[in-house]
Amino acid sequence: MKKRSPIGIMTRMIKLVKPLAGFMCLAVFLGGCGFLCAEFITIMGGYALLDVLKFETPFSLKAVFIGVILLAVFRAAFRCTEQYLNHYIAFTLLALIRDRVFKAVRRLCPAKLEGRDKGDLISVITSDIELLEVFYAHTISPICIAAVMTVIMTVFISVQNIVLGMIALCAYICVGIIVPIVIFKLSGSTADEFRAQSGQLSAFVLDNLRGLDETIQYSAGERRITELKSRADDLAVKQEKMSRNIGLNAAITNSVILIFDLIMLFAALGLYNAGSVDFSQVVISVIAMMSSFGPVVALANLGSVLQNTLASGNRVLDILDEQPVTDEITDGKDISFSGANAQNVTFSYGNETILDDFTLGIEKGTITGIVGKSGSGKSTFLKLLMRFWETNQGAITVSGENINNINTKSLRSNESFVTQDTQLFHETIEYNVKIAKLNATHDEVVEACKKASIHDFIMTLPNGYDTQVGELGDTLSGGERQRIGLARAFLHNAPLMLLDEPTSNLDSLNEAVILKSLLDKDEDKTVVLVSHRPSTMRICDVSYSVENGRMS
Repeated sequence: MKKRSPIGIMTRMIKLVKPLAGFMCLAVFLGGCGFLCAEFITIMGGYALLDVLKFETPFSLKAVFIGVILLAVFRAAFRCTEQYLNHYIAFTLLALIRDRVFKAVRRLCPAKLEGRDKGDLISVITSDIELLEVFYAHTISPICIAAVMTVIMTVFISVQNIVLGMIALCAYICVGIIVPIVIFKLSGSTADEFRAQSGQLSAFVLDNLRGLDETIQYSAGERRITELKSRADDLAVKQEKMSRNIGLNAAITNSVILIFDLIMLFAALGLYNAGSVDFSQVVISVIAMMSSFGPVVALANLGSVLQNTLASGNRVLDILDEQPVTDEITDGKDISFSGANAQNVTFSYGNETILDDFTLGIEKGTITGIVGKSGSGKSTFLKLLMRFWETNQGAITVSGENINNINTKSLRSNESFVTQDTQLFHETIEYNVKIAKLNATHDEVVEACKKASIHDFIMTLPNGYDTQVGELGDTLSGGERQRIGLARAFLHNAPLMLLDEPTSNLDSLNEAVILKSLLDKDEDKTVVLVSHRPSTMRICDVSYSVENGRMS
């Protein structure tokens, strides 16, 4: 995770407010008016007290009561509207941020996400983004309101006496700036560690849910529960530390306010004894400052709360700033498939070389087989053809064009890729097949499923093609999921089919049906078939063997 300064994180997050700047300004204005109403309710009470004591005041007792009622009504209206606007801004921005994160995740797929904990990624998309609501609804507007109210109340108290006004200003600065900075620094990296561990815990729980059958089978439940408790306990320790910081923050804030209230009181009495101010100025100044800490107390509370929010913001920015392995090409060429070639291709994962000076030609209309041991680079070559990664050396061409010069949409529309592990959505079977062609008719879906030898099975289900497959397709067997993956490829009907162990989970009968569908393909259809089964390789027009990333 990239380490960013709190100011840097807040600056980036504030820039996102630009589309809603008008609403934010209105929220700040209404919030300021609301606090002014609240503070002057108390101040008007001071004038009422002075009137009862027969001191000369600018307001009669009747005017004070009418003013207090009006201020209370306006306070409620301003506060309600301000909160509505702040939350409208917050939730609108959260929707925009989620949209940007989803686009970033899509851009990073698949290379940058293959080794990432999915549970941690889910934590970022859900809880981390949700925490940003604190920043947009309860941070930006309060900071602006506190700044405005500090100026207004300092001027108001300074009108009574400049010394008392400066005391008030010092109080606002200490409570609204110094205290939150001190608490923020005392909190250290606790919030960053908490958010990171929270994401790791989510990943651990998701991992355990996926492997529940194996855990039960091998009686590993106790060990997994013990580790889960250990992780939860570590997270609870961090949470407790953060809670202590919140309590410490409140204690320091209230202590500072009390100290400045006493300083203001004794200073006002001292000035009164010196004849610099009259009694009414003492009363109004003291009441004004004591009632005006609301906006800066909101800032003081951010010292402990904001760190957790900024830690979440940092994790979200990590995804938005992450650079993909391959960028989507939109200014290249569109193609019509006429063959593909790999020429002296070298590719590495880190320091491990997977393909080394790899050369292979794929002629249009043929079935090309690739065999080799696990880890020899067969699947990697298919991913390079899809341009999920870029080659380190050499070149891959499709229809005579380097794939780095072909528009990504055009390249993918010319290719169908079936992996060993088919990912299904928690939707109907028909929807899961139509992922390959969203505007496909039901008849087209049925035809593709027949070619993949899955139609008869689907028709035995109570709801047929409308049957829900369950989360991650866990209601279907591995072979059934694989055949749905093949149905997607048949429905996509791309001229180049890339099949990675397409029959590894199938029995001989279903394999024979699918291989016959491949043999009965159109003359222009081209297939690259990766498999370790000799029976699968028999349908190939030409076969290649790959060993240690080289053609043999």
